[in-house]
Amino acid sequence: MQPRRVSFHTLGCKLNFSESSTLAREFERGGFVRVAPAAEADICVVNSCSVTEHADKKCRNLIRKLHRRNPQAIIAVTGCYAQLRPHEIARIEGVDLVLSNNDKGELYRRVAELTERGRAQVYSCETEELTRFFAAFSSGDRTRAFLKVQDGCDYCCAYCTIHYARGGSRNQPIAEIVEEARQIAAAGQREIVLTGVNTGDFGRTTGERFIDLLRALDRVEGIDRYRISSIEPNLLTDEIIAFCAASRKFQHHFHIPLQSGSNRILGLMRRRYTAERFAARVEAVRRAMPDAFIGIDVIVGFPGEGEAEFGETYALLKRLAPAFLHVFPFSERPGTPAVELPGKVQPSVATRRVAELEALCERLHGAFCAAGTGTEAEVLFESTRRAGMMFGFTGNYRRVKAPYDAARVNTICRVRLGAMDAAHDLEGEIVGPEAE
Repeated sequence: MQPRRVSFHTLGCKLNFSESSTLAREFERGGFVRVAPAAEADICVVNSCSVTEHADKKCRNLIRKLHRRNPQAIIAVTGCYAQLRPHEIARIEGVDLVLSNNDKGELYRRVAELTERGRAQVYSCETEELTRFFAAFSSGDRTRAFLKVQDGCDYCCAYCTIHYARGGSRNQPIAEIVEEARQIAAAGQREIVLTGVNTGDFGRTTGERFIDLLRALDRVEGIDRYRISSIEPNLLTDEIIAFCAASRKFQHHFHIPLQSGSNRILGLMRRRYTAERFAARVEAVRRAMPDAFIGIDVIVGFPGEGEAEFGETYALLKRLAPAFLHVFPFSERPGTPAVELPGKVQPSVATRRVAELEALCERLHGAFCAAGTGTEAEVLFESTRRAGMMFGFTGNYRRVKAPYDAARVNTICRVRLGAMDAAHDLEGEIVGPEAE
């Protein structure tokens, strides 16, 4: 008898990728064979996102595509969209199981116990209290792992459904996370990205502190690099900045959500800082780590955002000159306070503002990468091979390309950075192994 085949289809954030990888390992331990997303499968697992209406639509289209391609396959859907709109998903042809984020850890058992198909089975969604912590980390990538350290959020920003979809802020103990980091190291991966919904809010469950987690992970043997996937500006403390500046393992790479450079809009959004406070945090990072990569999230077209408010955002970002901008048009989510706000922004206006910030990002990212030309840096090379070249990242997240050498994959090399191409990749000349 042939083993059953399972495919995983992950939408959204790094957190979802870490959870999908953990679910896949459970299926493999149960005798299933994991196949590629495009392959024919007996079970298709969709780990959904619901950060925008576009994310919901993408999930629905994916489910229909999977059913057309594998009409006999069991389709199980979990994740944030499944949490918020379970019965909407259950009505899509081909769906057999809908599981909440609380029940994500039960997915394998539910699939294994499924005895009949036809009407989708929905497990504890919508109104349940989300309290369980599903421990997760990714595997399979030879170089980098995503390690979930925190889940949920207590902030309740006016535009966001994540606190409904993920529940309150919670975490597992530092000791358990350290053990997972050791497992990642034992598998040969060199870099860990710390992920969570509100990563810097770590400790709500256990009374521990995020800085204590960083210090404990810094001592794990076999892991050479850590990155913090995202941290709120009000949680990026001087203590964390100083620690990252002094640590050899924690990279000079920060992803800090701004959302708006207008204090009036930040107030409407229910964010917990001002534009001035945000700028002060970026400047604190720069004083300690002048070479730091700083990525910033921005939402444009929020209700009430006029040309003056958008101008404030643009001017702040131009002055701060981050290495990258992640720009999103505002997406109205049912049930959030933002739905009731006056001053709706026309989609065409939001689209224009997105384009303006993306053009700014192109210039800023190009300038940041070009500034590395002529310097030397340590690069962790990955397995991707394209046009005879391999690629890797410096500690501060400049992408580097060099002639492919299989022996260099998953190694950290000292590289002299050369000319930048149109994609902002830097040519790399390997000059030796990493510095001791």
